Amino acid sequence: MTSMASSTLLYLSRADVERVALDMPAIIGLLETAFREKAEGRVEMPPKPGLHPGGDAFLHAMPAYIGGMGSAGIKWVGGSPENSGRGLPYITGLLILNDPVTMLPIAVMDCTWITAHRTAAASALSAKHLARPKSEVLGILACGVQGRSHVLAMAAVFPLKRIYAYDVSAEVQRRFVEEMAAKTGLEIVGVESPRDAMGESDIVVTAGPLLKHPHPTADKGWLKPGAFASAVDYDSYWTPAALAEMDKLATDDLPQWSYVKSTGYFQGMAEPYADLGEIVIGKKPGRERDDERTMAMNLGLALDDMAVAPEIHRRAKERGIGVWLPL
Repeated sequence: MTSMASSTLLYLSRADVERVALDMPAIIGLLETAFREKAEGRVEMPPKPGLHPGGDAFLHAMPAYIGGMGSAGIKWVGGSPENSGRGLPYITGLLILNDPVTMLPIAVMDCTWITAHRTAAASALSAKHLARPKSEVLGILACGVQGRSHVLAMAAVFPLKRIYAYDVSAEVQRRFVEEMAAKTGLEIVGVESPRDAMGESDIVVTAGPLLKHPHPTADKGWLKPGAFASAVDYDSYWTPAALAEMDKLATDDLPQWSYVKSTGYFQGMAEPYADLGEIVIGKKPGRERDDERTMAMNLGLALDDMAVAPEIHRRAKERGIGVWLPL
């Protein structure tokens, strides 16, 4: 992987990254390769350190190296639950891609689109192994960026027929129903309560803000036997009683789980039985019975970003997208 010259790097704005238009099946495939690399010991990825300037706002530094994919770099990403009131996105940041031989930076790109899509792709990859293959009904709780990307990701893996959508904002929910129905052609039904979104769903995604001191909503018995849940918002949405019902709880990285737990999350929760890489290579089982309640509580890894960024970089260069800048 080399840049135009050793003294330049390619800058890709958010609009540039979106123009590359990497599709969801390709992203899921890249992540599957990356998690196989991880499980086979060819990934270096320290737990992400973070800054917490106030409340539930955060800044995280996320480095990773994936040997078999020739990928190395870091994402500097921030999030603030208050940004919606400021007319700003919840998640923003930049990603730096390096040449793993020379170590020179070869690209800097906006990470907003990548974060949205790789997060959903990791959920879909988890669901591929932990949900029932013929899952047809999806419940989306929180109809923001992640709600949208998770519809696309789950639709790439499962034969979805109906989606139930809930958001605390009726207007956000209305726009989601209208826009995603037009985009996907699927039946999307707005509902009046979180339980209505979960009750009939084979797959449930909760995607609200991450809260260290949450007031959880989803309770025991809401997730039906045999369903799979992706808790994108960690344990913010789920009561301890609901989490205790899970027959299998998986995550994407066990060392990072321990680190995040040490910062205040996941108090009183059972430890995950496996990480996603172990499941992908068959070292640990995925779903074993039709009636299992299963959950992925993925933390969001630098691995995900470094699996996707090189392909965006490659396609952008092929199509002449972006701006070359001097180092």
